[in-house]
Amino acid sequence: MAIETARNDEPTIGRLIKDAQTDFSTLMRKEIQLAKSELKVSVTAGGIGTVFLLAAGFFLVLFVIILSVAAGYFINWNGDGLALHWSFLIVALFWLLVSVLLVVFGIKKLKQVKAPERAIEQGREIPRALKGQS
Repeated sequence: MAIETARNDEPTIGRLIKDAQTDFSTLMRKEIQLAKSELKVSVTAGGIGTVFLLAAGFFLVLFVIILSVAAGYFINWNGDGLALHWSFLIVALFWLLVSVLLVVFGIKKLKQVKAPERAIEQGREIPRALKGQS
């Protein structure tokens, strides 16, 4: 009778597996909930940060426009320098040169972009590792 009581108190392998599956399922749900709540905070902060950066970019564009007008008038120097239309043409050509240089450097950098070969190779290894192959 003592042996039967000891056997009834010990969980079966099936019950252990079922408990492990339930615990794993609960753990995964809780992890997903945690990830969602963290992601929500991050997305909100990222959205606000993006709005601030876009506003700063807008004001920077306004600054460049006003600076360009000021530079044109500076080159003109109250009529003692170049004619006003030539002054503004010089400023416009300067910004054109800056734009062309940025395009050239941007294209050079884009040509350096390559696929993440090591990450792709490791991704291909995962199914074999899960199957127990090496």
